[in-house]
Amino acid sequence: MPFDFRAPPERASVRPVKLRTPDLREVRGLRWTPERAARAGVLLMHPRVDFTRHYAIPRLVAAGFDVLALNSRSPNDDTDSVHEELVLDVAAGVDALRREHAKVALFGNSGGGSLMALFQREASRPPSERTARHVWGAKTALPRVTLQPADALLLVAAHRGEGHVLMRSVDPSVTDEADPAATDPAVDMYAPANGFREPPAESRYDAAFVQRYRDAQRARVARIDERARALLAEANEARRATQAPGFDALPFAERQPLERARHTRHVMVVYRTMANLDYVDRSLDPSPRAYGSLLSERPDLMNRSLPGFARTVTPRAWLSTWSGLSSRADLARTLPELDVPIFVAHAERDCEIFPRADREVIDGAIASDDSTVVVIEGARHYFEPDLGATDAPHVEALMDRVVPWLEERLG
Repeated sequence: MPFDFRAPPERASVRPVKLRTPDLREVRGLRWTPERAARAGVLLMHPRVDFTRHYAIPRLVAAGFDVLALNSRSPNDDTDSVHEELVLDVAAGVDALRREHAKVALFGNSGGGSLMALFQREASRPPSERTARHVWGAKTALPRVTLQPADALLLVAAHRGEGHVLMRSVDPSVTDEADPAATDPAVDMYAPANGFREPPAESRYDAAFVQRYRDAQRARVARIDERARALLAEANEARRATQAPGFDALPFAERQPLERARHTRHVMVVYRTMANLDYVDRSLDPSPRAYGSLLSERPDLMNRSLPGFARTVTPRAWLSTWSGLSSRADLARTLPELDVPIFVAHAERDCEIFPRADREVIDGAIASDDSTVVVIEGARHYFEPDLGATDAPHVEALMDRVVPWLEERLG
């Protein structure tokens, strides 16, 4: 995996960790500890990706940091990934490090950035001011649990949030959510008539098409939002009916349909989510990145394949994580509330995070008086080298900036 280190940390011990979250879920990870006394703790986590062998770990341990690389409650599967619950997974990791260290930093790489920032915002608020309800109305646990804020936040190749990634990559030409082939040619970015060219030739889209396309993307997300809310409302209405006075006295034949409806959990299939204009027309948001997406050099084909963002998702996970209209895991919303030291590193050649759409928004949202923003020249999203290379110079360039920054702020 491009986010894995190429050699394990030297002069370090590693042990498996199993933690209990405030809502009594179990999360697991690896704790990498230097041989000498650690100076502070660093927590690594992503909403779904396994970061237990993350490329930052060797340099962090070598510098004397105690690193907890923790998986979320749903590693490698975000079908039912709800960010307001993932915040509790982060809380378990912070608590574990706090038991041994006075200072703790959050290291948010890629999708881990918006998760860590959401945690820090909630943990920094008094319990009465935390997010009390999910966007579909159900209560969260956040006002009722103990959350300890961290002392520093690092955002490395972080996007605004998974919902905003999808907002720009969802295919608006889908005309039937149940049919992966149903297409409106007027907003099909992969149609030659609209400016698409056979790869690896660069495509070109005129301004009118770009505006029509982005508006149609937003409209599709809104339609999926509406469907997700309707499915959750059905279950909520059934729950209220089963809790109504006299329900237990009804005949079984009348109770059974309502009980079934209360416990029914839908899984939505979201077809074609690899359709960002910036993948194939680099003139729209220029950078020295390669053609294609983070996941494929042929997004036009991957758009019709199985892998991709948010392909199978529960209604609540869609609204909390993947909807750019509803998700609260958005750096543009959370960063203005954070006053801890913040370090931001962008990868110059990132194929998924772009200068205008992402970097400018993130940098502009920072309100902390202690902030550092760097761009690592030549780096890809995970700072990985060319395939087969044994060294990772862009990782070293990144960590040359990260380690001194952490040492200065955490001691």
